[in-house]
Amino acid sequence: MNYSIAQFALLGFLTFTFVGLITPQIRKVAIHFNAVDAPNLERKVQKEHVPYLGGVAIAIGVIAASYGSMLAVDFSWQTIRLASTVLVPAIAISAMGLWDDLRGLQPWPRLIAQTFTGIIVSTILIATDTSGVAFGNTFLNYAITTLWIVGVCNSINFFDNHDGGAAGTVAVITFFTFFIAYDRQQVLVSALAIVTAGATAGFLIWNRHPAKIYMGDAGSLFLGIIISVLTIRLSPGVVPTYKSIAIPVLLMAVPILDTTVAVVSRLYRGISPFQGGRDHLSHRLMRLGLQRKATAITLWALAAFYAALALALYTWPDTLGWQIIALAAIAWIGKLVFFLRIPSEG
Repeated sequence: MNYSIAQFALLGFLTFTFVGLITPQIRKVAIHFNAVDAPNLERKVQKEHVPYLGGVAIAIGVIAASYGSMLAVDFSWQTIRLASTVLVPAIAISAMGLWDDLRGLQPWPRLIAQTFTGIIVSTILIATDTSGVAFGNTFLNYAITTLWIVGVCNSINFFDNHDGGAAGTVAVITFFTFFIAYDRQQVLVSALAIVTAGATAGFLIWNRHPAKIYMGDAGSLFLGIIISVLTIRLSPGVVPTYKSIAIPVLLMAVPILDTTVAVVSRLYRGISPFQGGRDHLSHRLMRLGLQRKATAITLWALAAFYAALALALYTWPDTLGWQIIALAAIAWIGKLVFFLRIPSEG
């Protein structure tokens, strides 16, 4: 069954509205249970306590909109099953993130849980043959798929360090993912992408500076699973294969850049990559003199730049394919060097 852009736009708008309405209620619950993020001069730039269960609102919005739309227009057990292969693992990892938000977890148990979830999801994707791009070797399929899932989860989690930064960037990534999936007539990928874009945009109303609520690990890990599976299931249909692989990498270029900068910086300074710090892209941009709002907008603009390159690569793979990839690679490496030259701690 084919659906129009207008129908998908309505779905995204309804999700946006729903999440925008329930987020203040989740904020009240977080305050009631004292689930708040306290100021920390070593790691954070905030000056006040901020509730951090906003990810629950995002998860509720995505789940409600996804299953609700399927029940309303395309109810079938096949559709429910395919959607559940991403939503159920996302709920599970979000529950672990919620526990981390409320009780705290050490990095290694979190990484083990993420890896276990990645293995399960990659097994499902490969067994159901729903990966957009497959490699010739089965072991390679499992290894790369699992690494991508775990990497994206950690990348989004790392990237959630600034008012509106992660929420706005995820909205940009999923918005552009929607247009590629829609053109490829991938209905489920299109629906989940526009729902996620709507949910994060609705949350952004309350998460933009000055943030009234944070998404927390419950939200960042939930979105990590969603985005990793979206980009795996996305089937650009571009040949040769490396061009199809480049598209999800371009979509995730900014969170990957942020993680790379933070990890390289920490390793260079002889500290654990899992140790938090004020060494992310947002912190470095603010050291250059940008205000918080301008910093968030800069991150969104960078994400839109690479997402636009992904869309361009999908649109003109033959005439401009290698030129777009070369431009993206040069720009990404240039930004890596630029950000690493900014002091890690202010």
